[in-house]
Amino acid sequence: MKIKYVYHGSARKLTGEKLVPKRARDVDGKPENILRGVYASDIIDEAIAMGILSCKGVKGASCGVHRQNSKMVDAIIYDGWPLQDYFYLYTLASKNFENRPDGSHQWVSPRPVKPEKIEKLSIRKYLHLIRKATKKEKERWFNQNGAK
Repeated sequence: MKIKYVYHGSARKLTGEKLVPKRARDVDGKPENILRGVYASDIIDEAIAMGILSCKGVKGASCGVHRQNSKMVDAIIYDGWPLQDYFYLYTLASKNFENRPDGSHQWVSPRPVKPEKIEKLSIRKYLHLIRKATKKEKERWFNQNGAK
C-alpha cells in the first residue's frame, strides 16, 4: 500500500515552486543512495534530522533508521555543528515517488515536486533527534573519508 505523504528536510527555504531533483552523495556509493532525484522519507523525524544535518556548519554527518520495521532515527554529526537557528520541513504528496530500495523508508522522485506544506522549524526544538559522534565513530568516519 502506497503512503499518502513523504517528508523532506532542508537547511534552505525553497526558491520557486518546486523542489528540484539533484544527484545525491553517499560515502558507501550504494546505488539507491546516489540517484538523481528529490529524496524524502515516510518517517517525519528522519526528514527533520536530515534538515538539521544539511545546515551550515555541519561538515560531516549520517542519518538512518535502525531497521526496516523501526522508526527509530540515528542521526550522527561527525564534524561541525549546525550554525543556523531554523530549517525547513516539506510535506510532499507521494504520487511521483518510488520506494528505493523497496521496503525501506526512503522515497525518490525523478521529477520536480511541489510541496503540499512548508514549515520553518527551530533547530533547538529538534536537537533531541541528533547526536555527536563518539570518539570511535569519528575515527572510523574520518578514516573512511580521508579527512583529518
